[in-house]
Amino acid sequence: MSYEVDTSTVRAMSAPTAPRPTLSTTATPTTAGVPTSATTAAGTAAGWRARLLDWRVRFAILSVVWGFSFLLIKVGTEGYAPFQVALGRVLFGALALLAVLLVRREKLPRGLRTWGHLSVAALLLNTVPFSLFAYAELSIPSTLAGICNATSPLWGMALSMVALSEDRPTRRRFAGLGLGFVGVLIVLGAWQGFAGVDARGTALALLAALCYPIGWIYVRRTLAGTPGSPVALTGGQLMVSTLQLALVSVLFTAAPTSFPLWPTLSVIALGALGTGMALQMQYGLVTEVGPTTAQMVTYFIPVIATAAGVLVLGEQLHWNTPVGAAIVLAGAALSQTRPGARKAV
Repeated sequence: MSYEVDTSTVRAMSAPTAPRPTLSTTATPTTAGVPTSATTAAGTAAGWRARLLDWRVRFAILSVVWGFSFLLIKVGTEGYAPFQVALGRVLFGALALLAVLLVRREKLPRGLRTWGHLSVAALLLNTVPFSLFAYAELSIPSTLAGICNATSPLWGMALSMVALSEDRPTRRRFAGLGLGFVGVLIVLGAWQGFAGVDARGTALALLAALCYPIGWIYVRRTLAGTPGSPVALTGGQLMVSTLQLALVSVLFTAAPTSFPLWPTLSVIALGALGTGMALQMQYGLVTEVGPTTAQMVTYFIPVIATAAGVLVLGEQLHWNTPVGAAIVLAGAALSQTRPGARKAV
């Protein structure tokens, strides 16, 4: 999941991924919170990409990649334990970003304090939520996991109003949160007593979605102003998460006895594409068209996740799932809007 953090809210862009925070507390549409030292390089790279591929095409590709992440998790768990799926995800994501750093000749972050905060960020933004989603999809369809992920903006708004002093409660935000909550109840079929819904799996997916805004609030309080590019900081974060999940996997799971083709390819794609390539594309979009336009990818992810689960995996879809998901997204959009705010285009 990717987030764009500004001075008023925590905006979810997509939970499946391992995004980096904006490292400035006064983000502007042109720099999107990217450190000053990286702004020129990011702008040059964005301009080069724009000549090769229109931003609308990259936006669509990003939506598809992140939307298919839940399908890839589902397939990955058919051959590997959930901790191993999460481990492969951060490992191949880290390798992809480290390759980018090597090409750009950029260095990883320095300083024990920075790495200490990155360790906590890795736990909250990668290790825990990635594992929870993998465990959740052992018992719930990928479509439901994708919709649970879409509740991250609602969790983020609720938490930011409590944890961040500049985020004041407003009628619009309360209305958005209430509308989103109604949408969740519709998705889960509350009027039927939640019949047919695996409570444990759904709770794990919702808890995973909650981890992201908690992590970003922590990042905002501890890593704002940290030197280094977003790619370098994210690469370091994923390296730490790889170590964390490697230790957990050794302690709690048995080594795989085989490497089935499709689960293996799914885990590789989940990391290299859903984390590595997608993050690079997201940074370019934020730099080129601004955070407001770029964060609209949030609203396409559950749609694509649902379509992928139904068409590829043959998962069942009842009327309340798309209706409830639409209401959740409407509530998320309403809770993040600010009266009189100008959108970056």
